[in-house]
Amino acid sequence: MAARSLDAYLNSAGDLARLSAHAGRLVKLQRVFEQIAPSYLAASSRVANFKSGKVVIHADSGAVAAKLRQMLPSLVDEFSLKGAEVTEIQVKVQPTYAAPQHKNRVISPAVGAQAKTDLQRLSEALPEESPLKEPLERLVKRSR
Repeated sequence: MAARSLDAYLNSAGDLARLSAHAGRLVKLQRVFEQIAPSYLAASSRVANFKSGKVVIHADSGAVAAKLRQMLPSLVDEFSLKGAEVTEIQVKVQPTYAAPQHKNRVISPAVGAQAKTDLQRLSEALPEESPLKEPLERLVKRSR
């Protein structure tokens, strides 16, 4: 049996063919969106869905979403000019980054006992106005 390309497989089955076609439409709409939206907004938002002429755009922040909402009439017109049959755009805030409480905590590297002692001595030897003094003290304090 000859190997088939992924595209051929996706396009052969009914449900997979519909899913593949939908994904293709989203990619095309994303490319159009990147052309018509200001670059600073396009970099912070993306086309998330398309159904019955309605495009859903996810914005990384409320500020980006607000600016996109101000531009909705012109964006709908621009999509149409580029050949996309868009009649409505909905903007939702969906940050792409994890909230701080969900991020993995970074563990400070262990500093050996001798290095910790040497850093402490260096910190104590520095003048009070030295910009290095406070960071060294924090490093010593956080070291295991």
